[in-house]
Amino acid sequence: MLDTVKDYVGGVIKRKAKKGNLDIAMFIDGPNMLRKEFNVSLKEVRELIEELGTIRIGMAYLNQYASDKLIEAVANQGFVPRVIPGDVDVYLAVEAVEAIYSDNINAIALMTRDTDFLPIVAKAKEMGKITIVIGAEPGFSTALQNAADYVIKLKSRKEREEKKGKEAAEAQEKKTAKAAD
Repeated sequence: MLDTVKDYVGGVIKRKAKKGNLDIAMFIDGPNMLRKEFNVSLKEVRELIEELGTIRIGMAYLNQYASDKLIEAVANQGFVPRVIPGDVDVYLAVEAVEAIYSDNINAIALMTRDTDFLPIVAKAKEMGKITIVIGAEPGFSTALQNAADYVIKLKSRKEREEKKGKEAAEAQEKKTAKAAD
């Protein structure tokens, strides 16, 4: 499974801390990240975050257009689905700020590409919390990435498919070369 996770993720970059010792509040911007073009596996994202610590709060904010299948998938991965009529950003921001002021949480993880959440990252750091941002291109805010302590860039479906195709072609070349010997 670890190979799959490594294939899925572009990498964790920036500072390293002791692994596994954080109490994390994770907030997922569903309309921004849980899109077909990204083909996000919440299971794999959860595994990556759990390398840094324990997810104490796991919320996924979805708009009123979220399918029942998506809501079920979010719940099956242990995240609390919050279906919001309209824009989810304000609800996510309010609950993230509540977590920032919790003594039981020492890290805030935001799964978004949206620069609107930059003030949350700034406030979390001001309050001594570790900040983690999970996102994908296109449109992953550079300001958000630069502000966070940890940045996890997810590979797009296209990038993962290209890598698989390249690996398959290389394997075929090796077979052909062996057969020629």
